[in-house]
Amino acid sequence: MFDIQTETIEWAGRTLTLETGRMARQANGAVLVTYGETTVLATAVAQKEVKPGMDFFPLTVNYQEKYFAAGKIPGGYFKREGRPTDKETLTSRLIDRPIRPLFPKGFKNDTQVMLTVLSHDLENDPDVVGMVGASAALCLSGLPFLGPIGAARVGYKDGDYVINPTVDELDDSELDLVVAGTSDAVMMVESEAKELSEEVMLGAVMAGHEAFQPVIDMIIRLAEKAAKDPWDFEPVDNSALEAKVRGLVGDEIAKAYTITNKTERQAAVSAAKEKAVAELAATEDNPDGAEMAVLKDVLKSVEASVVRGGIIKTGKRIDGRSLDQVRPIVSEATVLPRTHGSALFTRGETQALCVVTLGTGEDEQFIDALTGTYKERFLLHYNFPPYSVGETSFRLAPGRREIGHGKLAWRALSAVMPNAEAFPYTVRLVSEITESNGSSSMATVCGGSLALMDAGVPITRPVSGIAMGLIKDPEGVAVLSDILGDEDHLGDMDFKVAGTSEGVTSLQMDIKIAGINKDIMQTALDQAKGGRIHILDEMNKALSGTREALNEHAPKIETIQIPVDKIRDVIGSGGKVIRQIVEETGAKVDVNDDGLIKVSAVSADSIKAALDWINGLTAEPEVGKIYKGKVVKVVDFGAFVNFFGPRDGLVHVSQLKNERVGHPKDVVAEGQEVWVKLLGFDDRGKVRLSMKIIDQETGEEMAEEGVED
Repeated sequence: MFDIQTETIEWAGRTLTLETGRMARQANGAVLVTYGETTVLATAVAQKEVKPGMDFFPLTVNYQEKYFAAGKIPGGYFKREGRPTDKETLTSRLIDRPIRPLFPKGFKNDTQVMLTVLSHDLENDPDVVGMVGASAALCLSGLPFLGPIGAARVGYKDGDYVINPTVDELDDSELDLVVAGTSDAVMMVESEAKELSEEVMLGAVMAGHEAFQPVIDMIIRLAEKAAKDPWDFEPVDNSALEAKVRGLVGDEIAKAYTITNKTERQAAVSAAKEKAVAELAATEDNPDGAEMAVLKDVLKSVEASVVRGGIIKTGKRIDGRSLDQVRPIVSEATVLPRTHGSALFTRGETQALCVVTLGTGEDEQFIDALTGTYKERFLLHYNFPPYSVGETSFRLAPGRREIGHGKLAWRALSAVMPNAEAFPYTVRLVSEITESNGSSSMATVCGGSLALMDAGVPITRPVSGIAMGLIKDPEGVAVLSDILGDEDHLGDMDFKVAGTSEGVTSLQMDIKIAGINKDIMQTALDQAKGGRIHILDEMNKALSGTREALNEHAPKIETIQIPVDKIRDVIGSGGKVIRQIVEETGAKVDVNDDGLIKVSAVSADSIKAALDWINGLTAEPEVGKIYKGKVVKVVDFGAFVNFFGPRDGLVHVSQLKNERVGHPKDVVAEGQEVWVKLLGFDDRGKVRLSMKIIDQETGEEMAEEGVED
């Protein structure tokens, strides 16, 4: 019934197995990938017919984590997996990026790759496993996929690279880098790092590329045994139509790309394209004309050829810059009056308004993952409204692009964020892209760094980011710094590097061609470093370091550590005590399981009142120390004084006054505030206090004559 084929290798200390023929046999390609005890089912399916009018390659990659994979039941009312989590969205993008360029130009069949996590051993992240599975499923499917690709995760600890570190090993790693590519070139890099040098980052990419070569070999062996017959696909030859378009509007497109203003340039390019459509598109009057979808493809090809050729030949960019020149930069801090921190970063026609809000432990985000639920105290949300590019669209929840760009900026900045002990705040950074013409994610990094410093967040050092591009033609290679949107759209690479003056904190690379080699990456990294330092210098003109004080509108937080066995005293039965503290002092009180208490309020007096209350509940009184208390009961032999939270002590009649006292009521009354000194404890642990050695006017200790023990 089953024709099962498998391939197995030992890879980075664990067993990697590819199996096909047992599950999902109606898919064009299906592979069950197991690494350690993490298992992912990868499937690839494409429609046989192309939808009419399709003018792009409709590839969809869907990665989904099933909660049963880790022996968990989903939270929420419905108790089933719902909309994709950020992790699922980011992993879908991660897998899409290296496989999309390896489909031939002109293939427009609706194609879907699905990765389903069936088992998770809580050690091996399923993202790389899913990428390997996607590559294998496509190679078996018969689709015109120019793979296979391999992928690996690379860590860095104590000067050594670690291939496919486990989840726990990543906690101690200075690097988390995922690299994918073919046997001879790198296609995709995604990483976060702790201020590592360009040399270390490039070495990590090359180490990962070398490490996944055995994976590519095993996919080829599996394909030799189980691949389906190749699809009958021949790219359409549009060279004749391309020659017509070039002759008709090629010069007009070239002239349009000499206009430096984006809006005017786009208008001129659109006019040239409309002229070509009017002349060459199929209509009732011109039945022999080209189909609109084909004509759009050809126009894009001519446009790319004109722009790319101009850059290679002249060394000048669309807006007149040299290859390594960064656009003019304006950095501004404290641009909004009531926010906790804000900055406006403008680079050419790209602009990010970044705003920081400081919160307490109550504001931490709970993340429900297969590895368990955890809290995140640094949140970064990126928004790309349509007005930023002069367009209109229906606004829904954040899409894959917004989630991906936000995560890239988060990775770049998280490396310099203070730990909870140094800065016990929850930090939310929001980036509103108000203008866009190239690399709004790197503008978010720059503006976000300024906004964090403006809010008083003690980051290690400022962070800047730059997007690099590539034009790789037979006539030559050009690496571009700070690319425009058109250069990204028509170029071969999107290479983003973020970091401080000391090193790289994040690196992301996407390739639209069949990969790049080490030399090109080295050139891009070196050129990016110069651009990054230049941008940091421009940012320093607005703000060169963290402000010494928090914004007056930000909450103030102080922490106190109490013994774990005292937590119940602070919370009280059913939360009665902590609610009373909050209501009467106006402060927020967050109690951690380890006894760390965060007290926050805008008013310093509220914080002090709450801390004093908590100290009274949890601390132990010190012998010899003077306290202010209140008489709670008067008896024949003295007075009981509440002096330390809920703690009472006895002032014996002999300790009331430096003279003979007939009855304690002659000296004190219930409700009266008095100063007392803690003398010690008797054999039964009872507290002994004294009033007579304390000046009741000033609270200062007097001479000790007549003190009785």
